Amino acid sequence: METPNSPEAAATHLLDAALLHVAFDGWSDATFRAAVADSGVDMGLARALYPRKGVDLAIAYHKRGDQIMRERLAETDLAAMRYRDRVAHAVRLRIEAVEDREAVRRGTTLFALPMHAGEGAKLIWGTADAIWSALGDSSRDVNWYTKRATLSAVYSATVLYWLGDDSPGHQATWDFLDRRIEDVMGIEKLKAQLRDNPISKALSAGPLKFMEQIRKPKVPDDLPGQMMDRLRPKT
Repeated sequence: METPNSPEAAATHLLDAALLHVAFDGWSDATFRAAVADSGVDMGLARALYPRKGVDLAIAYHKRGDQIMRERLAETDLAAMRYRDRVAHAVRLRIEAVEDREAVRRGTTLFALPMHAGEGAKLIWGTADAIWSALGDSSRDVNWYTKRATLSAVYSATVLYWLGDDSPGHQATWDFLDRRIEDVMGIEKLKAQLRDNPISKALSAGPLKFMEQIRKPKVPDDLPGQMMDRLRPKT
């Protein structure tokens, strides 16, 4: 493999090299060392790009899938689709962006560990946010949170189902996804009915007043570590 000549290229080379070893060693320190050896990237630069070694490689792989999903979704004509079908299509594109199912399986195992569970939840939330943002979601209130929390649950369940699905073309997974989306639509319909019910309005006046104060978070772009994040591959 040709030695990369920039941090961005080095990050991409390392991740590509790691994928050749993940099936055998997982997202581990051993995979990181093998990726460094195979890619020709200097160890110092490699550790600067991926300080937690295998964990950071797994994170980069997940984010690569998010970016592929965004690009494919941007090329899709969504105008003729119902909104629920747009969401289902985006989730499917995200799963189909996976190059290696074993890499996802190993990542699922890694982020199920207590010390990495928070990072895994953050990644799933990020995927849900990427989907809603790509679909043009403009909510800034409590709906920003509820949409992403609901989609995070749907995405997680669908990925776990897909990991064990051997049906032709993974059709069983897409049917499972459609059922989960239908469940969510049922919840949204019930919420709308409750909002229009005078008794429900009276009972929920206090909680709703509080929820009206909730807003989408604003994250500064000058936090420590942001510079290295910009150097890591997005695709």
